[in-house]
Order: sequence, then structure tokens, then C-alpha cells
Amino acid sequence: MSGSGNGMKEVVPSAAALRRALARVRDGKTLDPTEAEILLHARGDDLEALLDHASRIRDAGLAAAGRPGVITYSRKVFIPLTRLCRDRCHYCTFATAPAKLSAPYLSPDEVLEIARQGAALGCKEALFTLGDRPEDRWPQARAWLDEQGYDDTLSYVRAMAIRVLEETGLLPHLNPGVLTWSDFQRLKPVAPSMGMMLETTARRLFTERGQVHYGSPDKDPVVRLRVLEDAGRSTVPFTTGILIGIGETLAERVDSIFAIRKIARQYGAIQEVIVQNFRAKPDTALRDWPDADLEDLAATIAVTRILLGPKAHIQAPPNLITDDGNPEQGTGDEFTLMLRAGIDDWGGVSPLTPDHVNPERPWPQIDLLAERTAAAGFTLRERLTVYPEYVRQGEPWIDPRLHDHVAVLADPETGLARPDAVITGRPWQEPASLESGGRTNLHKDIDTAGRSSDRRGDFDSVYGDWSELRARIAQPARDTRAPHRFDPEVRAALRRAEDDPAGITDRDALALLAADGPELEALADLADRVRRDTVGDEITFVVTRNINFTNVCYTGCRFCAFAQRRTDADAYTLSLEQVADRAAEAWEAGATEVCMQGGIHPDLPGTAYFDIARAVRERTPDMHIHAFSPMEVMNGVSRTNLPIREWLLRAREAGLDSLPGTAAEILDDDVRWVLTKGKLPTAQWIEVITAAHDLGIPTTATMMYGHVDAPHHWVAHIRLIRSLQERSLEQNGRPGFTEFVLLPFVHTNAPIYLAGLSRTGPTEQENRAVHALARLLLHGAIDNIQCSWVKLSEEQCRRLLAGGVNDIGGTLMEETISRMAGSTNGSFKTISEMRAMVEPLGRPLRQRDTLYREVPAERRAIAEANDGVAASLRRTRLPVV
Repeated sequence: MSGSGNGMKEVVPSAAALRRALARVRDGKTLDPTEAEILLHARGDDLEALLDHASRIRDAGLAAAGRPGVITYSRKVFIPLTRLCRDRCHYCTFATAPAKLSAPYLSPDEVLEIARQGAALGCKEALFTLGDRPEDRWPQARAWLDEQGYDDTLSYVRAMAIRVLEETGLLPHLNPGVLTWSDFQRLKPVAPSMGMMLETTARRLFTERGQVHYGSPDKDPVVRLRVLEDAGRSTVPFTTGILIGIGETLAERVDSIFAIRKIARQYGAIQEVIVQNFRAKPDTALRDWPDADLEDLAATIAVTRILLGPKAHIQAPPNLITDDGNPEQGTGDEFTLMLRAGIDDWGGVSPLTPDHVNPERPWPQIDLLAERTAAAGFTLRERLTVYPEYVRQGEPWIDPRLHDHVAVLADPETGLARPDAVITGRPWQEPASLESGGRTNLHKDIDTAGRSSDRRGDFDSVYGDWSELRARIAQPARDTRAPHRFDPEVRAALRRAEDDPAGITDRDALALLAADGPELEALADLADRVRRDTVGDEITFVVTRNINFTNVCYTGCRFCAFAQRRTDADAYTLSLEQVADRAAEAWEAGATEVCMQGGIHPDLPGTAYFDIARAVRERTPDMHIHAFSPMEVMNGVSRTNLPIREWLLRAREAGLDSLPGTAAEILDDDVRWVLTKGKLPTAQWIEVITAAHDLGIPTTATMMYGHVDAPHHWVAHIRLIRSLQERSLEQNGRPGFTEFVLLPFVHTNAPIYLAGLSRTGPTEQENRAVHALARLLLHGAIDNIQCSWVKLSEEQCRRLLAGGVNDIGGTLMEETISRMAGSTNGSFKTISEMRAMVEPLGRPLRQRDTLYREVPAERRAIAEANDGVAASLRRTRLPVV
């Protein structure tokens, strides 16, 4: 009865089951998937009741949004940038072969002509639709891109989006198919919204021969759900939806809606959900497939509305709802039915271009659409491609480079389209330079006055939905410690580690992480002996200055207490001159290194990282510039549209010497997506690090532990780090990592702790065990193991130095990140303080440079004279209040 043609017999629910499900909707009860599936069977009076409930929910949402009775649409032009595609969907007439096209892609002139004509007719949206990565399938597409100077299709999409913005003023909405996290970073600055239909979560339609998505690599539901998640992580307002009647069962249809709901709640980025009915097209494999009937469509829309709730935007394409394919000839009952089912939007409607995906079905005239909408008791209003709530919220949803383009077209009170907007091109450009502002003395004040508040002003929104996140965590944080092991098992692991420290199994490693009492002392002693054999007894440190050039960031890392909104009292940004001044002051104090990292400030120019490195290099020619985490590298890559390798080469030309291997946290995406909403995935961290190693740019490696992770994550992380080092040694003939730094989680002001989802950091036993284990597992690959005095007390550092650690990091001069999180160990440590800390161990203390080489005598003398810290920073320090 669903019209899906799936060949599977649907079990029709009893009348009593339908009544119970309808009663639960009436009473505002939460539906489970079985009840939702039952409601999809509603017809006759049951369907009428279902539609009434859905309408009531929709109307409540419109009233709460301040626009009761308003149904929206977007006036758009359709730009089919390329009709080539690497997929082979059995119902699609949009994708075609090169022989049927005059050129693989629309030319820039053709793109702009469509956009200009649309602007003249009052359109405000330019819908870019294209096939998925055609260059992977069609040599003609690859050849055209090469000839025109574009690395890939998405580079051409980006370039055309910028030209449309600059030359016509239309707002691009991008539908390029499957996108990765990195792709979203590239495209977010040029388009206020993007989209991709989920279609279905029914994986059998992808894996089984003869089904509609078989042979189409981009139609894997697992891949498409990941796209929806990456859009949320990238704070991109995103359109998605389901396509009904393509062979899915009703249970599979419900599963698709629940999957969308889960992601929408978790990230808040799903701006609209399209419920689209399948329409058979001639000259396709599904030309004889039955269309999804309108009652089936209405029931699905109603269930979608009920499951997604009053705030969701739900759309039905108006050109697909009449049986004859001509909305001009319809009775209007079809429009009323969709409105009664709970839609609040008609989608994009073009007064100029056809629906290239459904060319046999013309758009309704906008006047007719308004008439049909009014006949059902509603008012039709134009919106922009990005929905009003995102327009009104602005950051982080709207990139600053698009702010003016959106603002000039939007009603500032409603966020809808301004009827009197002048549609004209405006420059798209990067901000000119870093501008100083905010609490720029935070690096000093953090030790005296402390932070202004324990959390940033958008705590309840920037990190995603805390309740949805809580549901993702499989076990309570208290269960994430190493399981108890019997003493014989730990002792056996110790014996095997004696023979081959790096060759122990994962089971042995986990047993050692559980070591306590005498076994823990034996583990520490073994690690210390391995340390002595590897690097000797010297304890090393570097005279360095941390320069965190901004703490404005909207990435949404849930462990980070450093990041602020630009309007928060503790927010700041340093100018290039201020960065260079701090580097010069550090050099005068004997520093050999500056370590520079910052928040992902939305206003950073594309060249910001190059400019920062160049400013420091010009002021301090002999300073080692250790700067820019892999997350910052990816941010730079997205802003410049350069390949990672090329970006790193340009950074090195500007003065960069090495990269900090931060932004690693735990290199397991299941953990990462709990710890952070929008930081780079593991694969991208590895990609940046390996590219740096291949270019001869050394990096450190880090691990932050003791939050929502577990010991097996630590073992896997350390082994991954070792494998990357071995790769560099094998392929490049040199190590890539200079050191491995273990970073215990500081919980006090961490958002994920304030939300009640994390531990209070690792225990003393865990700190000792994991540092010792790192020494063993990395033996023969990474010689230097560092503990963090910022996050650990001096006594804890001494214990770790007696258990495998040989380095205590740097003087730092201004350590703000951990202090903002609640660390009480100060923002710098003088050489005298370091000497006093390690003196009880009876081991020599040696100043090193970034690469663990000897420091020239004259630099050591200057450092000793200044005690390793700039004079302006040496002062009485008080704990954070």
C-alpha cells in the first residue's frame, strides 16, 4: 500500500493499534519506531486525525517562532553546474554521459548568465546542483578541470559560488553530493547553506543487486549519515530529506526519519527536511515503478512532523504533488493536503529555470502558490536559502565573509527575505589583517584576577545538545578506568615487557595500565631503566614562550575552557605587532622557541598563519617557530583553498619550523565526537602530520586522557603514534616526531565536566601507569617522553620522572589554556623553579632546543640571567579565583 514497490508484504496494523498510536500523539507522548510505523498506515478518518495532530504541532512551532500562519518558500535559480556523476542511480535522469553534453561543466559565463537573469527576476538563491565527483568516473571531466586550472569539482564549485556572490548578489546553496569534513571547511565561507538528501537508511537498497542504489558509491546510507554529522560539526545550515517509494519498507522509512532526528538534535544544523515522493521517469530503470501516492506522502509528512517536533522545517516540493505533473491544472486539494500534513515550507521555486532533476514537472507560478497557500488559510512569505533562525543567530552559522551578503537581503527582525532588498553583487573577501581587541592581558591576569566566568556565554548552544550527547556515551565516566587485573597477570606482562618493551600485546598493555601497589612500582622502575638506556639521566627543558594569538573560537570543543565568543569578557585577539613584540621579549629573555596556537577565529584572514609566522621571523630571525596545530593547518587550508602540502610549504617559506602535534586528544573518532563538536577527524590529523613529516617538518605528538576515554583508547593511540613514526623512518629516512607529550585532562572549567559528562581527570595511578607504558610502547621509535608541569603538581612530575619520563617541557612564560581550564600550577615556570623541582631526583637538568639539540652557550647565559622568563611576566602569582 505504500507504493514503494519493494515486493515485501507490509503487516497492516489493527484498528486498535492505530487508535492507541493516535491517542499517544494527541496526548503529546513520545513515539517509538513501531508506533510511528503504525501511523504510516493511517487512511480515512485515521489519516484525518493524524493530519490534525501534525497541523497542531506545526502551528505551535510557527507561533513560537513569531510567524503564525506563515508558510515560506525560497525564490531561486537552478544552476546545473555539471550533469556528470560517478553514481548510477536507477531513477535519475539528471545524470548523463559526456557524449550527450556540449561540455562537461557549465562555463563561468553560463553560470553567471543564469544568476544575473535570476537576480533581475528577484531571485535571492542560486541552487548549485551537480553530480557526485564526476572526475572520478569520467576522463572528460578530469580533462576539463585540468584545462581550466581546478584541482577538483569542488574547487570549481567554490570559485563559481564566489563569482555569483560578487557579481550578482545571489546566495549560493550548494548540493554537490557527498562531502567530507574537509570539504565543508572549504565551502562554508562561500555558501550560507548546503544540502544533500539522505533519501533512506535502507542499506539493502545499496548493497543488493537490482536495487535502486546498487553501484552508486555515494548512496551508502552510512556515508550519507556521516555527511549530515559533518555538516553539524562544521556548523553549516543543512538541508536533507527522505525519498519515499523507492523500495524501502515502512519500517526503513521510519528509521530514516529517526536517524535525521538524532543528528538534528545533536548538532542543530538540519535546517529543513524534505519529504519527497518518488515519481517514475521515462528512460530510467524504474520507469514502470509505481509512484508514491499522495495519501502515503501525507501520512509520511505528518509522521515526520510529529517525530521532529514543532521547531523543525518540513518541506514538500510543490511540483511533485499533482498527478498530472502540472501544478497549474491541479484542483488545489493537493496543496491543502500537504499543508494539513504539517509542512511549513514549499522549498525553492524558480520563476526562471526548470527543476533539472524533475524536468517533466514544472514549478508552479509563485502567484499561484501564494493563492493555493492562502486558500488553505496561510500566508506565503519568501525566505532566504538559509532559514531565519540561523540568519538571526549569525555566528557561528553564517561565516563572516558572507555576513554582509546575507544581511542586505534579510529582514533584521524576522530573518526572512526583505521584499525591498536590492539584489546586487558585493565583494567577497578575506578580512585584511589581525586586529587587536578584547582582554589582551589575559596571559598576565589569569594568575591574579583569574577568568571572568567559569563558562562562555553560549554554553547551552555552541557545543550541541548536551542531552543527546549524554545518550551517546555508552557507559558512565566512572567505568572508564582500567579493569582490575589479578597480580599474576600484571607480573606476567611485566616479565614480557622486560624482554621486549615495545613488543608486548594489547592485553599486556592493558594489564600494565591496571598495575598498582608493588606492580606499579615495578612498572615505573622498568620504564625508568628503559629511559636511562635510551636517553641517559639528563632531564631536559626548553626556554619557550607560548603565544596564543586569539581565544575566539566556535569549533565547539567540549573539553576546552579557553575558547570564547567574540563578545565574551575574556575574549581577545592579538595584532601581528603584538605577536611579534611578545616573540621579541621572549628572545631577549633567552628563549629559543615560540609556540604559537590560537582559536579558530572566524575573522582570521586566509593568510593569517603565514602573516603570523612572517611577523615573528622578521622580528626574531633566529627564533624557532613551533606553531599551528593540525586543526589550524586545516583551517588555513580551507581558507586558502590550497592542498595541505602546498599550505605547509608556504608556511615554511613564511618562517614555520615545526608543528605542535596538538588537536590530537584521543585519536579515535568515537571519543573525538564526544569530546568535540567540530574539530578535525582522526584521518585529517594523520593527513596533516604525515604531510609535514614527508616535507621534513618535524612535529610533536600528544595525547589528552582521563575524560570520557578508556585505557584501551590510550593503548591504541600510542600504537598509532608509533606507526606514524615508523612510517616516517621508513619512507623519509628520518623521524617525524620529536617527543610524545601526555596531557592529563583538567576538568574544573571544562564544559563537558560542567555538563556532568566527564570524569574529574585521571587518577595518580593512571598518570604513572600511562607515562610508563608510553615509554615502553614507544621504545625504539620516540626517545623523548614529556610530562606536563602545567597539569601536574611538582611531586607528581617527580614521580613521573622516576617512571620513564625524561623531559619537563618549557618555561612557557604565558600558559593560558590550562589555566583557563582550572589548572593551579601557574602560567610559567622559571629555570630556578625547574631546577628546584628536579633536584631531589639527583639528575642533571639540561636546557635543550625544540629538536633536543644543545643550546649555544650565549643563549643559555641569557636564559639563566633572565631565569627563562621575560621580566614583565615574573611577578607574584595567585591561584585562579
